[in-house]
Amino acid sequence: MAFIEQYSKISGLIQEDIDKVSENVLKEINLLEPLNTSLRKILTSPSKHIRAVAAFLYLKANNQEITPRQIELQSAVELIHNASLIHDDIIDESDTRRNTPTINSEFDSKLAVISGDYLLAAALKKISRLDSFDLLGIFSTAFAQMCTGEISQYFSKYKKVSLDDYIDKSQQKTASLFQSAIEGAAIVSGNINRKAAADFAINFGIAFQIRDDLINFETTRSDINDGIYTAPVILSENEDFTNGIEKTRLLLNNYIDKSADIIKNLEKSRYKTALIELLELFRHE
Repeated sequence: MAFIEQYSKISGLIQEDIDKVSENVLKEINLLEPLNTSLRKILTSPSKHIRAVAAFLYLKANNQEITPRQIELQSAVELIHNASLIHDDIIDESDTRRNTPTINSEFDSKLAVISGDYLLAAALKKISRLDSFDLLGIFSTAFAQMCTGEISQYFSKYKKVSLDDYIDKSQQKTASLFQSAIEGAAIVSGNINRKAAADFAINFGIAFQIRDDLINFETTRSDINDGIYTAPVILSENEDFTNGIEKTRLLLNNYIDKSADIIKNLEKSRYKTALIELLELFRHE
């Protein structure tokens, strides 16, 4: 079964709630045309909603309900994620994303910067409505880490950094938002161990980034062309990329194992099974 088919089967368990997130994301969007339509088109283009899916399955596996407050939280996460993509498209000078014209290609980079900032403001509005200093803390930390990760990547271009530096950057750029989604869900619930939720999210988020980097290396290698040296390059010996790829697979699977270990003692349920299947889907054999 292809990845997308397996993923659709897993996410189908909470699809109604994911649809509510998709609808809720658009509530804060009210700009002048034609930018408003373009931005809404980007927000509604096909997406895995991986952070919301992982958070909702984690909640349900812990016998927690998905409330309107949880929908609001994951909508904020989606807005932040899309804001980061808009900013990434500016940096990368990308023309399309998910088969949709980017804001910077359709208008210009100046307007795209403001559009990304607008989505961040919309996300902050949603977070503030949840009235939690703990949530504000983890999201403000995530904002700072995402920026720090991008800055670190910029200054390490064409450099073979250490594996620890690579993991740190992956945690900052990617895992920090996973943490906001899943630890945030635990905070809103009030009945889930925050540390366990955070640890699960960080390990899964790092695995997600490693997998993305590995796929890039095995296909387009656009990262290398842009001077971004990821795990397959860092772990290669004497430019033996075969060896580097194998070590990267082991590294990826190690983080998947860490996530799986955190949820192994949860009560048996179809949601726990789906969460395990989600982790296994991102494993690289």
